Amino acid sequence: MNRPPPEPVQVIKHRRDAALEALVGGIPYLRHLGIRFERRGDELTSILPYADKLIGNPMLPALHGGATAAFLETTATIALAWSRLWDEIESGRVDPEALGPETMPRMPKTIDITIDYLRSGLPRDAYARARINRSGRRYASVQVEAWQDNRDRLYAQALVHFVMPHARGDG
Repeated sequence: MNRPPPEPVQVIKHRRDAALEALVGGIPYLRHLGIRFERRGDELTSILPYADKLIGNPMLPALHGGATAAFLETTATIALAWSRLWDEIESGRVDPEALGPETMPRMPKTIDITIDYLRSGLPRDAYARARINRSGRRYASVQVEAWQDNRDRLYAQALVHFVMPHARGDG
């Protein structure tokens, strides 16, 4: 039985990184806020680098609640889209090098979001990770946790519900 040799790790890593870059690069609002994503395997950590424009109350100073909300929602959205794209890339159904605006999978749409502001966001970098509680054909539920200096001291968390897009070719 002859099997083809496994792909080199660098090739697999490049393919995954290219897919993530195409997914994130298609959302101008992420660039505006400066949000970026780091990937370790299939796990994503989003990073909101500190910028003066993110301060809502300069007397404290504290991160603006809207910036925090946008950070949490986009983290949930990208994590959900990434999980779907990951399956398609790993199965070989999608070539990450060919991903563009016309070939990118459609993004899930937010139904509602509940945010818990647990403490003031300090004027420093913030990090977030999402956990997909449920992802079906029509509906998804994602929980997001955000922290700054210490992963055990969250400054905000959210529960986001989504309507899932129809797969291409579905009615």
